[in-house]
Amino acid sequence: MARGWESKSVESQQHEEFGETRRGAAGEDAERARKRESLELSRRRIARELETAKSAVHRAALQNALAHLDGELAKLG
Repeated sequence: MARGWESKSVESQQHEEFGETRRGAAGEDAERARKRESLELSRRRIARELETAKSAVHRAALQNALAHLDGELAKLG
């Protein structure tokens, strides 16, 4: 009887571990989606700001920011 109880315990632990792994992967996907959305929103804001920027220095800073955001988005895939 003890052996049967032990098997069930191991089986339930394996199921719990598998569930945690799946939830961890889902959490990573959600975090990645949130990061992508944040970067895309920042990129749109900076692109709009660049359209109205008058100063050459300000325009250059905004273009650098866009390049940085594009690089971060490319890393996310």
